[in-house]
Parts: sequence; C-alpha cells; structure tokens
Amino acid sequence: MCILIFVGTNGETYLNTAALVSCVQNFPKSRGPVVGILKGFAGLGGAILTQIYAVINSPDQASLIFMVAVGPAMVVITFMFIIRPVGGHRQVRSSDGLSFSFIYSVCLLLAAYLMGVMLVEDSIDVSHSVIIIFTVILLILLLIPIIIPIWLTFFPEPRDPAEEALLADPQKQEPGKSGSDEHEIIFSEVEDEKPREVDLLPASERQKRIAQLQAKLAQAAAEGAVRIRRRRGPHRGEDFTLMQALIKADFWLIFFSLLLGSGSGLTVIDNLGQMSQSLGYDNTHVFVSMISIWNFLGRVGGGYFSELIVRDYAYPRPVAMAVAQFIMAIGHFFFAMGWPGAMYIGTLLVGLGYGSHWAIVPATASELFGLKKFGALYNFLTLANPAGSLIFSGIIASSIYDREAEKQALQHHSHLHQQNLKAIFSGILKLDEPLKCEGAICFFLTCMIMSGLCIIAVVLSMILVYRTRIVYTHLYGKSLT
Repeated sequence: MCILIFVGTNGETYLNTAALVSCVQNFPKSRGPVVGILKGFAGLGGAILTQIYAVINSPDQASLIFMVAVGPAMVVITFMFIIRPVGGHRQVRSSDGLSFSFIYSVCLLLAAYLMGVMLVEDSIDVSHSVIIIFTVILLILLLIPIIIPIWLTFFPEPRDPAEEALLADPQKQEPGKSGSDEHEIIFSEVEDEKPREVDLLPASERQKRIAQLQAKLAQAAAEGAVRIRRRRGPHRGEDFTLMQALIKADFWLIFFSLLLGSGSGLTVIDNLGQMSQSLGYDNTHVFVSMISIWNFLGRVGGGYFSELIVRDYAYPRPVAMAVAQFIMAIGHFFFAMGWPGAMYIGTLLVGLGYGSHWAIVPATASELFGLKKFGALYNFLTLANPAGSLIFSGIIASSIYDREAEKQALQHHSHLHQQNLKAIFSGILKLDEPLKCEGAICFFLTCMIMSGLCIIAVVLSMILVYRTRIVYTHLYGKSLT
C-alpha cells in the first residue's frame, strides 16, 4: 500500500506538470485564466469522482480503485493524439476573451451545482435514480466547454494572408527567444547605463530613449571607446533554469510568501473537523465540502482577477497574491474569535485565499522566470505547501490543541476529584482515548499565529511587487498604449 500510494501521489505531479506546462505554453497571453481553470478543476476533481462513484453504488471497494486507476490513464492516452504545441499567431485569437468568459461561467455553474447536490445528499435520503440524474447533469456540465474547440475547429476565425505570413515567422525561432535577443545581449550595457526614470516613461517614449542609447553605445563600440561585454545570466522575464532561479531573491520571495500563505490555509483544511467540533458543530463534513468549493472558486477567481490587474493596469501579478493573503488573515481572525457563524465566514475567506495562490503563483513564476524550464520551477515552488503544512499543522496547531485539551481535562477532573487529582490524571494519560478540547480557546492562539503569518506573507508579496513593477511594465505596458 505504501508503494502504491507513493507511485500514485507522485504520478499526480506528472499529470499536473504536463497539463500546466502544455497549456501555459500554448496560451502565453492568458496565463492567469488558464492556470486558474486547470488548478480549479484539479481541486474539484475529488468531489466530481465521488459523485460518479455514488452512481456505481457497489459494495465492492475495488471498483472505486479500478475507476481511479483506469479512468485517468484512458484520458491521458486519448489526449496524447490531440494535445500538441501551438506556436505563432495561433496562440492569440480575438475570441480568447469570450471563450474564457464562457468557461468561467460554466465553472461557476458547476461549483454552485455541486454545492447544491452535496447539501441535498447530506440533508435527505435520496434514491439511486435521483443520484443517477444528478450525475448525468454533472457530466453534461463537464462536457459543455468542449463546444469551444469544436466550434473554432469547424468555424475558424478569418485572418488576412499577409498578416498570416508575418506572424508565422516566430515559429521558426527557438522557444523563449525573440529576434531581438542577440541584439539585447550585445548591448546589455543599456540596462546599466539608462537612467531609472526611463522605465517609468510610456512604452513608445521608453523604446525611443533606449534605441537612442543603444545607437550611442554601438557607435562608441565601433570607435573602440567602450568594450561591449556579454551579460551574465538572464534578466527577469527571460528563460531561467532552476539553478539560475535559485540564486534570485525574487524566487525566494515567491517561495516563502507561498509557504506562509498556503501553509496557513492548509493548516485550516487539515484541522477543519476538530475546529468545527470544538465550536459545537456536529455536521463537520459540511464545512469540508464548503471549503473545497471555495477553494475551487478561489483558484478560478484568482486567475481571472490577477489577469485583469496585469492586462488592464500593468500592475505586477503578486498584488493579487497580497490581496488573497490579506483576505486569509481576516479569515483566520474570524476562526480565532469563534463568534456565531464565524466558521462559515472563515471557511469562505480562507478557502478563497488559499485557492487563489495556486492560480497566481504559477502564472507569476512563468512571467518572471520564463516558460522554458517552467515545469522544474513550478514543482520546486510547490514544495512550500507540504513544508508549511508540516510546520504549521503538524507542529504548531497540534501541540497547541493538545495543550489546551490537557488543561481542560485537568480542570474537569480537579472539579470532580480535587483530593486525588494527580492519581486520576495519571490514569487518564494511560488511557487510549484521545483528549478533546471544547470552545474557541482550542484554536485561538493557532489562528492568531496563522493570521500574523499571512500578514508577513502580504509584506513579502508587496516587496516582490516593488521589485518587479518594471518587468510588468515591459511585459504588459505596450497593451495600454
């Protein structure tokens, strides 16, 4: 079992990487929506497969394992013959905005439908025929987005032949390189020589000033007045290897911001059952279902709104990550207070914020460090998630909960048997029954610590925003002029 689980969980990483890298490379101008939709469905996959398995309704648990083993393999084998690299002008279509809006609408409808189905199935006893109807509707919703590629295949957008010939040329170049790369390497001194205020000029004026500076350097180099040196390593926005990225402060800012943000969110997900029980809720599975839905909407919404920020305003994408972490800090505060209804509000805020990280971080990494080694960069960054969970959930949350539970056990038995407190409590410790904690105090300190860590993550994200604002001005400033 250990070997099978090891192979299965690591196999998921291969599927995740292949899907993300293929789609981000094929849609480089829509990275936020693409990553958000993919990561959203990855988070919702468990709920979808659970609903499909409910139709099978077989007492033999082997049928579930068989479905999980064979289903994804068949999908991958089928897509091997369909998915292919798309280059040049085909990466951008005028209908992309409308297409992604349509898929977003389907995502929202699917999330609302699954939430409704879960609540109905948890509240009342439904017959097997009703479950079949629910599942058929679910499959129809899942298949609706296929309309878009079918429509664009049979009804392609008209394009001017002259434009087609001009835009087809970049396909012949190496991925990640443009025709001006060699020119930029030769005149890399421009980056050192240009005044800082040049980067804040409008795109057209900035290009004119840089061109003038390049011309002066070229003339000076031809006359022997200066010696042109080749720069060492890529600049932000170009293709980095993992080793090159590991020595950059921006990469570690992303990593530790993700560790604090996603680690605190995963701590809530891991302890949601105990948190709801300590506040007196019996139906803990409702909160687990809710946070999975909010997680899905956070991933989809994080990709959508971060794309609006960079497209419409040319602000750095980490701004969206800072907003998500601030929302999580508020959610953790609600959990800590334990007010009536705080579980619902906290679940909403933490679920949305946690999910947003997994749409924003991959898109940010691809913009700052390139697409050529995106798979290696992304998978290194995902190490922040289990690291955060180990530290915050496995060490901080569990130790604080156990301490509060022991305090309550001591107070309870001291009230009943003040004379024999030591003997009774030593007998309790020998029992196998786990200690239980009741009240908001159980997770008060943990959630306040998590809220503080999210504020630190906000500060790290804003430092990253300050450091990368010029990169995003170069990447997206042209579309504003």
